[in-house]
Amino acid sequence: MGENMASISASEVRTLRERTGVGMMDCKQALVENDGDMDAAVDWLRAKGLAAAAGKAGRVAAEGLVGIAVSGRAAAVVEINSETDFVARNDSFQEFVRSVADVALANRGDYDATLAASYPGESCAVGEQVRQMVATVGENIRFRRADALSVRSGVVASYVHNAVAPNLGKIGVLVALESDGDMEALSEFGKQIAMHVAATAPLSLSIEALDPAVVERERAVLAEQARQSGKPDDIVAKMTEGRLRKFYEESVLNEQTFVIDGETKVSRVVERAAKDLGSDIELTGFVRYVLGEGIEREETDFAAEVAAQVSG
Repeated sequence: MGENMASISASEVRTLRERTGVGMMDCKQALVENDGDMDAAVDWLRAKGLAAAAGKAGRVAAEGLVGIAVSGRAAAVVEINSETDFVARNDSFQEFVRSVADVALANRGDYDATLAASYPGESCAVGEQVRQMVATVGENIRFRRADALSVRSGVVASYVHNAVAPNLGKIGVLVALESDGDMEALSEFGKQIAMHVAATAPLSLSIEALDPAVVERERAVLAEQARQSGKPDDIVAKMTEGRLRKFYEESVLNEQTFVIDGETKVSRVVERAAKDLGSDIELTGFVRYVLGEGIEREETDFAAEVAAQVSG
């Protein structure tokens, strides 16, 4: 078996994985057991119940739910995709998202560790339970990402927009606030900041935390726009920096105008809240998940599909 194991190439394993959606080690074993015969390996995986959803792994999964789990001074957020919103409204799918969020919280938001961790109440890992869900609901299900925040003292507040059930929805936000102030008041304030983040989609917490490449790209575009005014270079430089400040005000959480009062900078809102609480508050991080962001969806003409099926 050692020789066979060595003769199976990584590209063959990858091809089988792409065809079946099954994990790398299972794919390698399937190829070893079947002397590298791809079709036989697929059948072997199907017989084992591992590739029950082989044909579904390539389908676009851009619906689903964002789920949040909160415990003490930590919280986690996960995104799990399905192909249709109908499945996202299913009770068993919602319970699945809740459970994976709980596991992600226990693993500090580490995606790989969460995938490999035991699924609650089952004798299998989360990754295997994902495959079981695919077989159960008949759609491509994908555990896409996970994240978490924690504080030494204070709260990690959360907010779910378009919630279909507690802590489950289309947009999920976590906000970490370090403080020794009253927990209840801090939680309420944190939720307001989380709602603001949901609405404004900041790129970073502070100007310093912005990706330098993003800043340079923005500066280059703004400089070119300013040069087109035909003004002298020193004026162009001032115009560019002025427009860059405007970019910061739109893109950086601390620099944004608080949506709830429409006039105060978020950093100033935090200072004011600290004064009201009688204790320092430091906004140390945020995470914002929007369901399906960045996933390229297949555009389909539903009427044409139906017509084709009827005529076929």
